[in-house]
Amino acid sequence: MVKVPEKATPFFEYAPAPESRAIVDIKASYGLFIDGEFVDGHGKSFKTINPATEEVLAEVAEADEADVDLAVQAARRAHSRVWGRMPGSERAKYLFRIARIISERSRELAVLESIDNGKPIKESRDVDVPIVAAHFFYYAGWADKLSHAGLGPDPRPLGVAGQIIPWNFPLLMLAWKIAPALAAGNTVVLKPAETTPLTALLFAEICQQADLPAGVVNIVTGAGATGQALVAHAGVDKVAFTGSTEVGKAIARTVAGTTKKVTLELGGKAANIVFDDAPIDQAIEGIVNGIFFNQGHVCCAGSRLLVQESVADEVLERLKRRMSTLRVGDPLDKNTDVGAINSAEQLARIHELSDVGESEGGQRWSPACELPANGFWFPPTLFTGVTQAHRIAREEIFGPVLSVLTFRTPAEAVEKANNTPYGLSAGVWTDKGSRILWMANQLRAGVVWANTFNKFDPTSPFGGYKESGYGREGGIPGLAAYLNPDSKAGA
Repeated sequence: MVKVPEKATPFFEYAPAPESRAIVDIKASYGLFIDGEFVDGHGKSFKTINPATEEVLAEVAEADEADVDLAVQAARRAHSRVWGRMPGSERAKYLFRIARIISERSRELAVLESIDNGKPIKESRDVDVPIVAAHFFYYAGWADKLSHAGLGPDPRPLGVAGQIIPWNFPLLMLAWKIAPALAAGNTVVLKPAETTPLTALLFAEICQQADLPAGVVNIVTGAGATGQALVAHAGVDKVAFTGSTEVGKAIARTVAGTTKKVTLELGGKAANIVFDDAPIDQAIEGIVNGIFFNQGHVCCAGSRLLVQESVADEVLERLKRRMSTLRVGDPLDKNTDVGAINSAEQLARIHELSDVGESEGGQRWSPACELPANGFWFPPTLFTGVTQAHRIAREEIFGPVLSVLTFRTPAEAVEKANNTPYGLSAGVWTDKGSRILWMANQLRAGVVWANTFNKFDPTSPFGGYKESGYGREGGIPGLAAYLNPDSKAGA
């Protein structure tokens, strides 16, 4: 009997498939968007760069206190004279119009997001922008139905919302904030992150294209000082922030003792828990999506993998094999799985904590991959031999770095998963529905995914516990955050 040699698994090389930049018109400089117009700021300007190439993309105005004051005044006028008085059915028309324009300009938005942020184009194109449009469509449907949302017989808007968004999902976080605020009848002053302002400024153009009344949406660009001025402004009725826990605590201190409403969506250190009866192939894809999606720049990233001991070796073997197929490189290449780290500062943070992980005894592994010479890059990485005492298992790295721990019993998995100051999200992989429900009740996390990870929908609320913040975004709870159940509107 002749033994036929086992056929080797073919490895396919993908030819470059770059998305064209021609669809995007990036201006040499940008001002602030206040009262329906782009205006020069009183402060300095700063550069926004492409993290994949370190190319300067544009000069952007940095708003100072005077600029923030003008924006808040414009929002106040628009609220008291137009938007706050407008019937919900009319507000809905504007939101639907914005949603349609986003859908029509989706390719342009996706390319600009990948250029300014560094994320792969297939994520911007297939995840971010469609969910952005979905949020505006969803909340447009609520604008004339607020009295049926279970939030009181005549819920009223709060007034002016000051909103600060991060750099990891610039356009998506904008939609999470602006869509429910406008549907509820509030006006907005929004500050995008200083490293990713361009899609927010393009959204300002979309507001003009939709003929949104002047002052309803205002965009003030800048760094921390701009955000501080917005949070502290006496004319702001509601503060909504997504970002680091450290900054969230500073915002809470600033608004303490005032009448301002606040929602904070902060950091996380999510546990992705794999039991021995889990569908392993499906779980591997969920693990990869949980930590390497958007380069790990995800507040709810599954950065702690908890695997039941009996399947730990098998899971690790399959995980390493899958990680070896991930393509790192040009964010505009449609084949790219892992794009550029957003900034030099974030890359240094990832390097620091990864080096600490090794110095504390963790075993570091990354697949062989060639990183581009220019830009900010970090390979997909996992650490084994990790304990709960390791810094990489306790601190948010916000990068493509996975810590692997093991457990024996469901009770031990819960104890380890909850042993964190954060409480934003978690994932459970098992074939038993009863175990999923039991785990979901035991885990101290705002969102628990079952046999999936990193799935978002505008109808579903999202938010955390403990140092992951408070309040919810998405769904009716996200709408409630911008409404006063009393019959009187905010001052």
